[in-house]
Amino acid sequence: MELVVNDYTYNAITAGPEDGDLVLLLHGWPEFADCWTEEMTALAEAGFRAVAVDQRGYSPGARPADIADYHVDHLVNDVIGFADALGAQQFHLVGHDWGGIVAWAVAGAHPDRLKTLSVLATPHPRALGKAIAEDEDQSRRVDYVRFFRQPGGIAEQSLLADDAARLRGAYAGKVPEELVEENVRRLSEPGALTATLNWYRAADDQLDIPAEPSTVPTLYVWGSEDVALGPVAAYRTAEFVDGPFRFVELTGASHWLPEEAPGEVSALIRSHLAG
Repeated sequence: MELVVNDYTYNAITAGPEDGDLVLLLHGWPEFADCWTEEMTALAEAGFRAVAVDQRGYSPGARPADIADYHVDHLVNDVIGFADALGAQQFHLVGHDWGGIVAWAVAGAHPDRLKTLSVLATPHPRALGKAIAEDEDQSRRVDYVRFFRQPGGIAEQSLLADDAARLRGAYAGKVPEELVEENVRRLSEPGALTATLNWYRAADDQLDIPAEPSTVPTLYVWGSEDVALGPVAAYRTAEFVDGPFRFVELTGASHWLPEEAPGEVSALIRSHLAG
């Protein structure tokens, strides 16, 4: 399906009954809406209306040229626009990686719109910011952000060289090969990779994203082997949740939770939504 929001057209996939409670799912980089396929099936079986959107820069019809158009404020407004377009005054929100950052920001800015919040991998932005500033290990882990933010298409050229070897390597063998191939194909389209990297360029080297504490029922799931997002920020996330909070550490899991551990993730999300 397509959603027209804020003058752009977004591609979306859906599962479940149209009269079910809406669950919006936000992907990260370098993923698309179909990273959530197995979770959406599980949500649909539980009676929810699951909708995952190819977000700003990922949908060909929502690919503005200016870096400023990818600031988190616009990404948050898009999410509220998705819910409005789907006729949901209140909804459940699920995010992974960059989608998790946006989800935290939505919860802080629009708590009245959310029934629940579920975030995979990404700690609360303020916990992450403190960890980057104070923990040398976490600062090193986000060196890739500084690389992505370089001007002149340096990151794009590097990621797509040699049949996109570096881009393929980002998935670390944790994402099914057919999904990796489809992601690489879409990100190799003219302008696509630049648009998705503009999410990083509209932030700063410290990933300093404004987000208030979450006051809605919140689930945070983190993999102990996440190479980008370490334990300091993960454990500090509880400091930035003022509502009911559940933290689950998946021992041995990496960053790519939607694709790597869909059964565990689906069970956790369904339990959280039901509670």
